[in-house]
Parts: sequence; structure tokens; C-alpha cells
Amino acid sequence: MSLYKRKDSPFWWVKISRQGHCPLQESTGTANKRQAREYHDRRRAEVWEQHRLGVKPRRKWEEAVLRYLEESADKPGIVTFRFHLRWMQPHLEGMDLTEIDRDVVERIIQTGLREGVTNTTVNRRVQVLRAILRRAAHEWEWLDKVPRFRMLNEPQGRVRFLTRQEAMRLLTELPEHLRAMARFSLATGLRQGNVKRLRWAQVDRERRRAWILAEEAKARRAISVPLNAEAMQVIEEQIGRHPEFVFTFQGEPVTQISTKAWRSAVKRAGIENFRWHDLRHTWASWHAQNGTPMNVLQELGGWRTSEMVQRYAHLSMEHLERYAEQARLSELAIGYDLATLEKETAPKGRLTH
Repeated sequence: MSLYKRKDSPFWWVKISRQGHCPLQESTGTANKRQAREYHDRRRAEVWEQHRLGVKPRRKWEEAVLRYLEESADKPGIVTFRFHLRWMQPHLEGMDLTEIDRDVVERIIQTGLREGVTNTTVNRRVQVLRAILRRAAHEWEWLDKVPRFRMLNEPQGRVRFLTRQEAMRLLTELPEHLRAMARFSLATGLRQGNVKRLRWAQVDRERRRAWILAEEAKARRAISVPLNAEAMQVIEEQIGRHPEFVFTFQGEPVTQISTKAWRSAVKRAGIENFRWHDLRHTWASWHAQNGTPMNVLQELGGWRTSEMVQRYAHLSMEHLERYAEQARLSELAIGYDLATLEKETAPKGRLTH
């Protein structure tokens, strides 16, 4: 039996031969020799099953997380992804992937609800877990199947937008660098990250265009952004401030937008329940109110599906007006002159005795 100690570790280690592969060497995680022997025997049996019977090797949750993060380092939203992973780690630490079943997922759901977080946040955590397990099953072949996941009901998509008067109050209260970025957002509808990372190489001032690269777009599809007069004015005001990035603060690229300065400005402007992302909602809502067709708005906003843009459809009524006109009384009273119809239905005079 290959059981040994290393100078750099208090635990016993095992060394197990594998036909056609390098020997397996790993820590037993225990300083107790009897427990280490049991660990050795169990792992040797697993290695035999993998080689002779084709049984998949047992993989730990931590292995899957590390590999997923390595492969998804440039994925939009990876910061939020890591945040949810940090919360889940104590609940999944040391578990084999095959041990993560419906009961485990349900415990994670119930723990989140007891903590008082929203259904939406709980669902995002479950989606992170599901994404890792699906990749482990379908791409890495570490799992034979993925358990079914229960998702909680979520409220309808939130659409919060400003009136033009509210927008002017907010812009007045913002510090200069945030005011420029907010004006640009209201003019283009670009997401926060795209505005922060916008480079001069992505702007064509002559053609009044900007481009968002596919790897920087949420839908993973390049976006061509037409720059209206307001957006162009903002761009012109930033010339010479930085050689690479369009928007800066004290000579450096902007890294944070939803700061104390932003929150204080929103409060001073007398605006409640408003986030930076709601500038994008405001841009889309103004377009809908001004009659921009939904398919055009979808392309301008870089949404992958029409469902995402339909949340603004109720703000545009122009496409319904011509149909509403078809139900006028003058059209329904077929074969009658409207004046004659009114005369025929007028009350009769009183009889006199």
C-alpha cells in the first residue's frame, strides 16, 4: 500500500498506480493513519472501477467551479456570477457533483428564502448552479445527468423611466463625469458597462457611429450604435481627456458608476426607486412613446429576442389608432344617414288632452 507523509503537509498521502496513466497522488485530508488507509482503499477501488468498468471519475464541486471560471473569464456578468458562487460555497463545499441532487438544490432555495432575499435572487443562484452542472454534463462529460431545478415565481419585468423634466433635474445634480455618461446613456440606450468601457477606437465621428464589440455585448452580438446630436455633443466634449477611453474621472477610466455621488444626486433631484440601468429603460420608453417601431427599437437596443422589447410596447399606441378608428359609430350605422338616425331615435313630443 502506497501511503506516505510529506514534509509540507500534516496529512497522509496516497499514491495509486493507474494503467496507462501517471500514478494518482493526493492528500487523504487526515493525519490519522487508520482513516488514511480507509481512504486509500476506497480511492483504489474507484480507480479500478474507472479503468475496468468505465465508471466516470468522481469530481468535486470546487473542481467544476474553477474550470468554469477559467473558461468564462470574459463572460459578461461574471462578477455577479462570482458573487453568487461565494454565497453557495459553504453549502456545496467538498461535495461530489453526483451528490448535488434535487434535495440539495431545494435546501439552497429554502436557505435563501429564510434569509429574506427575493425570489429573483434565489433564481439567479440556482441558474448559476445549473449552468455549471450542465457544462459538467454536456461538455466535460463529468456527469451522466443534471437534476431538475425548481424555479420560483418572479414579478413582472421592472420598467422604471423618467419624464424629461425628471431627467433634466437629475442631470443638473450629477457631477460632471457622471452627467456626461448619463446624457450619453439617455441618447444611445447603451448599458452601463458599455459606456464605461467605450474606447475612441469604437467611435467614428465622421459617420456618427459607435460600435460595441460582440465580446462586450450582453447578447454576444456586435452592435452598431447611431449617434444622434446629443450623443455627438457629449463625444465632442470628451476629446483630449484620455488617449484610449472616452469617459474618464480625474484622468483615469471610470470603474464605478453607481456610487455615493450618483445616489446623492438622485436623492437631491427628488427621484425615488431609480437605478443607473433605468436610464436604458428611459431611453427605450421615450422611443416607444415617440412611435419608434418595436422591431427598430430591438435592433437599436441590441436585444436578442423580441420578448425583451415588448415590455415597452404598451407605451406606444400609434400602431393601434388606425384600428380604433374602424369602430366609429358613423361606420357602424350602415345604410343610415347619421342625422336621420338621430332624428328617428329622438323622444316623441307629449300628447295633450
